[in-house]
Amino acid sequence: MDLTFLGATGTVTGSCYLMTVGNRRVMVDCGMYQGKPELMERNYVRPPVDWSEVDAILLTHAHIDHCGLIPRAVKLGFSGPVFATPATADITNIMLADSAEIQIGDAEWLSRKRVRAGKAPVEPLYDEKDAEAALRRFKLIEYEDEREIYPGIIAEYRDAGHILGSASIRLSCSDSDGNRKIVFSGDVGHWPAPILKDPVGFEHADIVLCESTYGNRLHDDVSKRKSRMTEIVKEAYKHKAKVVIPSFAVGRTQEVLYILGELMTANSIPRIPIYLDSPMAAEATSVHERHPDCYDKETVERILKHDNPFKPDSLHISKSVKDSIRINRRKGPMIIIAGGGMCEGGRIQHHLKHSLWDQKNHIVFVGYQASGTTGRAILNGAKKVRLFGEEIAVKANLHTIGAFSAHADRDGLIDWLENFQNPPGAVFLVHGEPDAAKSFKAHIEKTIGYNTIIPELDQVVKISKS
Repeated sequence: MDLTFLGATGTVTGSCYLMTVGNRRVMVDCGMYQGKPELMERNYVRPPVDWSEVDAILLTHAHIDHCGLIPRAVKLGFSGPVFATPATADITNIMLADSAEIQIGDAEWLSRKRVRAGKAPVEPLYDEKDAEAALRRFKLIEYEDEREIYPGIIAEYRDAGHILGSASIRLSCSDSDGNRKIVFSGDVGHWPAPILKDPVGFEHADIVLCESTYGNRLHDDVSKRKSRMTEIVKEAYKHKAKVVIPSFAVGRTQEVLYILGELMTANSIPRIPIYLDSPMAAEATSVHERHPDCYDKETVERILKHDNPFKPDSLHISKSVKDSIRINRRKGPMIIIAGGGMCEGGRIQHHLKHSLWDQKNHIVFVGYQASGTTGRAILNGAKKVRLFGEEIAVKANLHTIGAFSAHADRDGLIDWLENFQNPPGAVFLVHGEPDAAKSFKAHIEKTIGYNTIIPELDQVVKISKS
């Protein structure tokens, strides 16, 4: 049996791994590259497989860097099942519909540019019909269910605690090479955190693929999440300013709403208007409300008290572009939560255009900012950023609340790895930028002594019985 690394090597996006077991080819994740233009260009040529020969896709969770190329796979000939938890299937429905619109818009913009230069137009990676066709291929699998998806290939999903429905996956594979257990971490959640249950690890594995997004750093203590947000909101209230929060629609937005509602209920912060300006986040919040089975004990207790953890009293949800425009005509104080999380697109760019230049305002980053994104440029100290063709000065107060991260930090990943009762034969570090992966490799070898490898793109590893 073989394991091929088809994505998320040397970067945090494009997660994609292929297991070949006998005559079966099973892919874990089929993610889109995001961030730098040279990475995004890979989406047109990755992964380099004959899709008609891939038997199944096993999806860890619904973030675009893990599921975003599934419609393209279907467009190019994939006709097998896509296994996912019920919550992941519901969230993916939202994510892929939105992504299809983006692909069409991006292709139209690029085609106009190419035609003016005398070049041929380009087709979108996929469209709404491809996304709909992909969603029809989904088959549901519950946590802890050991499912034989093909003879000799058993899949087990366990809660990864990252976003609603997220999972780590173990494949128990048997062929002429022997019997081997391969664990794919997916994205491991940061715990303790509100709403979701803590990650659940595996006890046995021969090979492990472990994410390394935050393998070289530690998050702020979770208890600081509330105190930091309290300080920022109070300061904005004092100066009648804006608190602008670029937020991922799934997971992060719901967690921010949860905390803001909790602080307002406790009278820790004033009840200033909260504007949720992200249609996708509003839809994702509705999906969260339909899956209480994923909640932790504290969230269930809030619901039993008829306290909706996702809808603070002062919440206003933008339902149209006109609603979004009106927000920027209002005077502070206010809190604006808008997509997208890395400031690369979505309504957040409009709010940054109207807020970033004012030194009274506050920009609060609550999620990872990939290399090459506008969010990373702002955090790296850029004096100006270009938004809608205009140079905007960066003068607002900038904050990063790492405790909001949906990814485990270095120590959290070590805790997850230590669930294994015996050291795996090898741990492959994926889904991390080079510095993070290298640092985490050294830390693993020093602290728990696991054999740790940083794979390269398209590397094939032969997995045989030891």
